[in-house]
Amino acid sequence: MQAPAIGGVQVPRGGGQAIRLPRGASLSDFADKIGANPASLVQIMMHLGEMVTATQSVNEETLQLLGAELDYVIQVVSPEEEDRELLESFDIEFGEDEGDEDDLAPRPPVVTVMGHVDHGKTKLLDAIRKTNVAAREAGGITQHIGAYQVETEHEGRERKITFIDTPGHEAFTAMRARGAQATDIAVLVVAADDGVKPQTIEALNHAQAANVPIVVAVNKIDREGADPSKVRGQLTEYGLVAEEYGGSTLFADISALNGTGIEGLLESILLTADAELDLRANPSMDAQGIAIEAHLDRGRGPVATVLVQRGTLRVGDSIVCGDAFGRVRAMLDDNGDPVAEADPSRPVLVMGLTAVPSAGDNFIVVSDDRMARQIAQQRAARQRSADMARSGRRRSLEEIFKDMEKGQVNELKLIIKGDVSGSVEALEDALLKIDVGDEVTLRVLHRAVGAITEYDVNLAIADDNAVIIGFNVRPEVRARDLAEREGVDIRYYSVIYQAIEEVEAALKGMLKPEFEEVQMGTAEVREVFRVPKIGNVAGCLVRSGTIVRNSKARIIRDGAVVADNLTVSSLRRFKDDATEVREGFECGIGVGYNDIKLDDVIETFEMREKPRA
Repeated sequence: MQAPAIGGVQVPRGGGQAIRLPRGASLSDFADKIGANPASLVQIMMHLGEMVTATQSVNEETLQLLGAELDYVIQVVSPEEEDRELLESFDIEFGEDEGDEDDLAPRPPVVTVMGHVDHGKTKLLDAIRKTNVAAREAGGITQHIGAYQVETEHEGRERKITFIDTPGHEAFTAMRARGAQATDIAVLVVAADDGVKPQTIEALNHAQAANVPIVVAVNKIDREGADPSKVRGQLTEYGLVAEEYGGSTLFADISALNGTGIEGLLESILLTADAELDLRANPSMDAQGIAIEAHLDRGRGPVATVLVQRGTLRVGDSIVCGDAFGRVRAMLDDNGDPVAEADPSRPVLVMGLTAVPSAGDNFIVVSDDRMARQIAQQRAARQRSADMARSGRRRSLEEIFKDMEKGQVNELKLIIKGDVSGSVEALEDALLKIDVGDEVTLRVLHRAVGAITEYDVNLAIADDNAVIIGFNVRPEVRARDLAEREGVDIRYYSVIYQAIEEVEAALKGMLKPEFEEVQMGTAEVREVFRVPKIGNVAGCLVRSGTIVRNSKARIIRDGAVVADNLTVSSLRRFKDDATEVREGFECGIGVGYNDIKLDDVIETFEMREKPRA
């Protein structure tokens, strides 16, 4: 069935037919699905006011617009579906245990610690692990995700619990949400002397969205003014009712600083796991899991902290993690000791990858290196298309013509380098959320893990001197010399909020100044004098404010403006020139306009720069 000509172009109509397209699909991909000429779709998009080439990756909104015009229902495949379809093409099922019930064995619970900043999450993990992580964190704030396994005695036998340590501020929402996705139980830390805070609710929402049981750790019970019962009452409003109040949520009163109540908290975690969850996995299959964190180590190359979710990961396995692949050369546990294999719920540091994966990427063990490379390359290609579609903003013909007339919109370009992928991702996410209006935009040209290299500096030089942000990293010697020689701006940060504040200030500084009109004075015309070579001069009485020479002026007659954009070119008191005349005094005013009449009002004003909010 042919559509009526749209802009002189004939294309098949869909009649409501559903079309599945991957993220970042092009018009050529769409044309292949419906049996049309890509050039005809380009013409239709131009008719709809969009400039799009046939091979350009476009976003979902553009695809939906074109689909609606041609009567097709566009279904953009989600990243999860996309990845599942890719793995299925290699006969790999991700996310399911192989075998039957007899193959499943109990595994330790994976616990995520969440809560408001400064309520003691890292201190709690210190107390549990008997290590001092907080001393290594800038500003006492956890800057990236780590995973640790601890042992405790429960009902007469040794049990293990895996902890995921997530950052504690809303800027890291993406990372905290990812932590919730990998977890079985969430521990919500609330300070007994501070109560429920906005970030507490935010963390609670993440845990509830991930549909995981919650154990509440009421911390700082040793502080003056601590009131654990108040915290229980506050959380009742959000559906967390303590057991002692007739609910099902376990609360543990603790002091992370003094180590009080830690055993009780661990017991509550295990009781919740046993009562509400069936924590079993097949340890015999090829390992699958999730990357908790990843970074580039100077001596070891790309390393990733992975959490094994099913199967057993062994040294020598061929592994794919996101768009990185390789063979497991070595594994270290959370104490830094080498291990030969990692069973379900065990976090390990993996070495041997070809690149640094992103935090949250899933990993799978495959049969050989060739398959690992193919999967990684296809994942990378799909992600590139999706990124191009996301970064390429839709532009109408009208916008292009306007930009040609007035010059381009100011744009701040950034290159972000960090020590670990989770921090880089969270920083980019937080920076892109900064909104100072439509006049200024922010674009991230490149983000990666590792030291600032010559490539980064050359990219900054080539792209109108973009700013390089180094988060807990420094430049290589040659990169630093090149940056100094070329004047490239490199900013170093160790706390994420400082980076956000400075970038926001820079964006506001790029805004064109806004001006507002401020009235200075008004004068009523009492007499009109003809002065040779100057023209008509008004004899006036200043009614309000001050009349200042060289200020802007307008003439108002019977409430209507008869002349605007004038200038007070001459101002006199009797025969003397004056720079200003105040309210209640008489003066002669010349504004270079001759059609002045009695009872006209001369209003003077100036344009003042308005401070940006």
